[in-house]
Order: sequence, then C-alpha cells, then structure tokens
Amino acid sequence: MTTVAVVAVAALALSLVATPLAMALARRTGILDHPGPLKPHAAPVPYLGGVAVFVGAMPGVVIGRPVVLAPLAMALALGVADDVSHLPPWFRLAGATVIGVVVVAVVPTHLASALGALLVVAVTVLLINGVNLLDGLDALAAGVTAAACGAFALLLHGATRDMAVAFAFSLVGFLAYNRPPARVYLGDGGAYLLGAALAVMVARAWAPGVRYPVGVASLLLVALPSAEVAFTVVRRLRGRRALAEGDRGHSYDRLVARGVPAGVVSLVYITAQVVLGGVALVVSVPRSVIPAVTAAVAVAVALTVAGAGGGVLTPEGEAGP
Repeated sequence: MTTVAVVAVAALALSLVATPLAMALARRTGILDHPGPLKPHAAPVPYLGGVAVFVGAMPGVVIGRPVVLAPLAMALALGVADDVSHLPPWFRLAGATVIGVVVVAVVPTHLASALGALLVVAVTVLLINGVNLLDGLDALAAGVTAAACGAFALLLHGATRDMAVAFAFSLVGFLAYNRPPARVYLGDGGAYLLGAALAVMVARAWAPGVRYPVGVASLLLVALPSAEVAFTVVRRLRGRRALAEGDRGHSYDRLVARGVPAGVVSLVYITAQVVLGGVALVVSVPRSVIPAVTAAVAVAVALTVAGAGGGVLTPEGEAGP
C-alpha cells in the first residue's frame, strides 16, 4: 500500500473507534450540548467529536510535518475550553490570533514577510470562526471540510497531502456518527481544529516552490466558510447585534425555516464545496483557460449557497425578500 492509502485507512479506522469513545467521555464529564433557544435538538448531544477527528488525523500529520501539531492542538484545546467554560469573545479572538502566529512560525510562505504573516494570521482567525459558524446543522461543517480536504489532497503534495488525506478520512469516519440525526457534535473544539487545519493547508499552498495558481486555487476551497463569516458580520451589524452574539439567522437556518429538510441543506452545501474543489483543480492547472473567469464563477457558487436562505443580509427579525 502507498503512504497515502495507509494514512487513509488508519485515519478512517481510528476515527470510527475514537468517536464513540469521545461520546462516552463527553457524557461522563458532562460536556454536552443542551437544548435551548438556539439549540433545536430535543435532547443533550455529546461534544468532543473534534477530539476523535484529531486522533484520526494524527497519523497523517505525524508522518509528514509533526511541527504542525502545535497549532492544531492549540485550536482543539481552545475550542474544548470554550465548550466547557464558554470563554469570553475577546479571549477566543486572542487565542485564534495566537494560533495564527504559530501557523506563521511553522508554515513558511513565499509572500512578503510582514504582509504574508499578517495575511496568514487573518486567514487563520477567519477560518476558525468560519467553520464554527457553519457548524449549525448535522453533518454540515464536517461534510464541507471533508470535501475541502479531499480537494486539498489532490491540489497539494508531500506532507500536506498526507495531512489533507488524514483529515478527510477522519471526518468520513466521524460523519458515520454525525450524519442526521447526529449522535455527536464537533463542538467548538472540532470546529476550531478544522479551521486551523484549513488555514495550515492554505498557507502550505503559498509555500516557497509552490506555483502561484495553486495558491489562488486554495482560496476557492475555503470560500464557503469565508462567505459565511462575511454574511454573518454584515447581517449582525445591520441588525445592530453584537458580532459575538449567536443567532439562528444563518443561510442554512433560513433554508430549514422555509421547509427544506436539514439533511438536504447540508448535502447542498457539501455539493457546492465539491464543485468549488473541481473548479480549484482547474484553476491550478498551468496555463488553464481563463482561470480568472472560472474562479469568479466558483466564488459566485459559494456566495449563492451562503445567501440561499434568502435575504441573508436582512437584519435578524425582519423578513427577507
């Protein structure tokens, strides 16, 4: 078996075993997502799914660039702490920023030093929050991220490919328990972990020696979580709500409110991510035909899906068009 195949099999097997163990640990320690005004499920659901995903992805990370474990472990720890203690927004933002700085330290890029560092930190903070915002329906964040990691595995090479494969197959194993109706959630720990993992892959796409079109293509693979952040910020500002205040006004929430089954909504998002992955691979090909136009089409797909709830820029409490 090739290294990639070994990583895939190991990640899938570890995730399938680790997820029920994480569920049991969450129940024993009381780390549960309880029903509430913003929680539509009927009974408490275990968190700590992110721990299982981390365990599953470990082989692919360790055999490649084990130094990348630092920002990934930090992201998981920050998120689990938030699941347990509901950390204040400023602390979460500071933590995400520190994680971004660590990504800069362990993943060199060929961008101008100061500007490149700032961009990597900003992308890390953006994606940690973006995946967290997408984590509102069963299988949504995990499915979208698995599709993105699959595309990264085709786009990149070497250690980063191993990491992408590991996360993709670890998430497939997790989805066996997270598919509707979900028996376990990623929790903030899992969402922050996946956001940090995507940030590492984007940074690796801009590493020295990697062709410029590959870096551009990598941005398409994170368009959905990025768009979700943008729409959420604009919607909450227009509604004069605190940026850190949760709501059920996300595009996927509005689709569900209009009668679309939650599982179908998640599938639509995952399909859109697969389309973005295909377009990203086209854009990354040397001398590809009109890559700028293709990229624009892909971004339009992401924005359309993110805005499909209807009137996503409408302040909460007002009807969309």
